[in-house]
Amino acid sequence: MLTEVTATRYVTPLREGGSLPGIVEADDLGTYVMKFTGAGQGRKTLVAEVICGELGRRLGLRVPELVTIQLDPVIGLSEPDQEVQELLKASGGLNLGMDYLPGSLGFDPLAYQVDPAEAGKVVWFDALINNVDRSWRNPNMLVWHGDLWLIDHGATMIWHHNWPGAAASAAKPYNASDHALAPFGPDVAAAAAELAPLVTEELLTEVAALVPCEWLVDEPGFDTTDALRRAYVEPLLARAADIHERITFDTPVNTKAPQPPGWLTDPIKPWPHPTKNTENSKKDDDR
Repeated sequence: MLTEVTATRYVTPLREGGSLPGIVEADDLGTYVMKFTGAGQGRKTLVAEVICGELGRRLGLRVPELVTIQLDPVIGLSEPDQEVQELLKASGGLNLGMDYLPGSLGFDPLAYQVDPAEAGKVVWFDALINNVDRSWRNPNMLVWHGDLWLIDHGATMIWHHNWPGAAASAAKPYNASDHALAPFGPDVAAAAAELAPLVTEELLTEVAALVPCEWLVDEPGFDTTDALRRAYVEPLLARAADIHERITFDTPVNTKAPQPPGWLTDPIKPWPHPTKNTENSKKDDDR
């Protein structure tokens, strides 16, 4: 099971996140990005974070460590923002934390290069979990100590929002045209050859078991949490076998990564001297 800690101080909200995550300190002296059960997306977002984040870690991708965090809403009483106070009040109990990476920067394709092998692994993984939130508009990747880290997997496995249609939804292809790493020539075939054999029923059962039971109870159509966990395993197991054959790009994948704009790389040319015209310059040269 995931390590459980207790929040001791609410530091600040992260406004760029749609679910209003916040930075908190915990009793293990760690600092975490906390996602709340009381957020608008609900507990299914946290379920997706656990299953997909822990699956990615086991496949060798860089995903910050996840923990569960016990929250007493009283720690937010000094927070001046009414919206944050209401979120904390609605999220008492067990929530999700992701290890905070101090000094990390958001991924920028003009500033960082990604080799085709690593790009292929990320694209294949996102196709497996049907991640619709890793586009160039919102990469959800960080660069920390020169390495690429994957964050925010709440918008994955969209079939769990409609279990009766889960099989049909999971059978659909994955359009990677807008993927943030599409311009880097991702080697999806090599990634599938390396990673697909690792996605076994045992591995998926293991990561599904990490989801706290209280986030799975009362799901319509399921009598037990074990039955619901099994429902998460089956679509991922089926997709792992051949999803690489169903990854599509609207335009051909570039074999060369995008280059910084010219104003960053072109040599700087001196401006003409403001007090000299061309004619006077020629006379000075003749002398």
